[in-house]
Amino acid sequence: MAPRLLRCRFKNRCALFALIAAALCAMPPCAHGLPYPHRRHERRLLVGYFTSGGIYPSTPFFVKGLVANGSARRLDQINYAAASVSDGHCSLGDPLADLLTTYSAQNSVDGEADDPAAPVRGYFHQLQELKRRFPRLRILISLEGRARDFAADATPENRSAFVASCVDMYLRGHFMPGVTSPGLFDGVDIDWESPRRSDAANFLALIQEFRRQMNAVRPGLRLSIAVDQSPDMLPGSDFKAIARLANEIGVMNYDYSGPWSPRTGFLAPLFSRSGWRYAPSIERSIASYEAAGVPRDKILMGLPFYAYGWTGVNDSNNGLFQRGRAVRGDWPYRSIRSLAAPPYVFRDALSQAPWIYNGQTFWTYEDPVSIRYKVSYAANLRLGGVMIWELSGDTADAELLRSADRALHHPLKKGVFADAIAGRTRLTHNKPPSTGASVATTASN
Repeated sequence: MAPRLLRCRFKNRCALFALIAAALCAMPPCAHGLPYPHRRHERRLLVGYFTSGGIYPSTPFFVKGLVANGSARRLDQINYAAASVSDGHCSLGDPLADLLTTYSAQNSVDGEADDPAAPVRGYFHQLQELKRRFPRLRILISLEGRARDFAADATPENRSAFVASCVDMYLRGHFMPGVTSPGLFDGVDIDWESPRRSDAANFLALIQEFRRQMNAVRPGLRLSIAVDQSPDMLPGSDFKAIARLANEIGVMNYDYSGPWSPRTGFLAPLFSRSGWRYAPSIERSIASYEAAGVPRDKILMGLPFYAYGWTGVNDSNNGLFQRGRAVRGDWPYRSIRSLAAPPYVFRDALSQAPWIYNGQTFWTYEDPVSIRYKVSYAANLRLGGVMIWELSGDTADAELLRSADRALHHPLKKGVFADAIAGRTRLTHNKPPSTGASVATTASN
């Protein structure tokens, strides 16, 4: 899932992006029509990725922080990123962060210092303590690796042994020789970015093998599949069959624009306007997976808690869709928020997507307003929920996550989106979005 952890995702996908953009643009603006009414008795999932890399910054991201800012009681599921996938087996992605870091009482979920001789320390032990405190919270292990390693591991001669190694390590808890601690993980998240057409049959067979072996361990284990913005980016994949096996299909609804592009754009636009040259959007992505056979209630809408930037951007259209020099990497929302001050913040009236432009530098990101808007759309559409990449990008008081949680339980009315979709047809084609006055970047919860 990571734009920065373990690998740079867009290297695998940008070549495909240009190919699918035209196909997405040709789709009807809203293939599924207006959102269905929200039924409040349904529970939608709030899923967040937690990365092993959070231990390394000068101010580490501790599991305890999820308790302190209220995220733990709001989250339904944490996907821990990541296990390593290579050489035909699963292994620890980062033994130091996963198991070997010793926590002080100050930094521990339970307020007790780790025994330096304990076999299970690190994030794994902290997550164990989190589950004891919040027993309804599920934790999945996210399997991440190079596409070629997944492809090799999924072949008929390697598949069964590969899956067995992942199940043994993470679901049976055999983390290291002599270190066994079952029960931490409640399932597996498969993040193969991305199967080629020649891999499609093996991709499905790999998911079938995971489901078979997971069912043999214990009933109720969750199987999640992370997928790109469009089924076309996983050519030949049988999503109707995949959806029958998986509990969740997490769509990576971000990186629609980023540093690989010489032009500025929106990181994660909910809607696009008819006639735009750059038309991919979350709306179209979700519709394309539904058309491919994935039930809505298994789709998780992806939410980015990070930003992309460009410098040297001219001031036409307040920097939007202009040429610039990409800022290296991605920046967490907690860092971007301090830049989001009048008069430098603008918002697309259709998608509610914000951007920052100070006359030189452009940032595309999400804020509480846009998060509430798109999560409300997901709730009205009766999707399975939303997934966040990734939790450490939020502010210390979980500003974005609180906005997402509020929208899942108290979404904006469906008429808001009906008006937006109807209004889109009245807009002049091929013109960039109107800009407005600077907007607040906080939302009460």
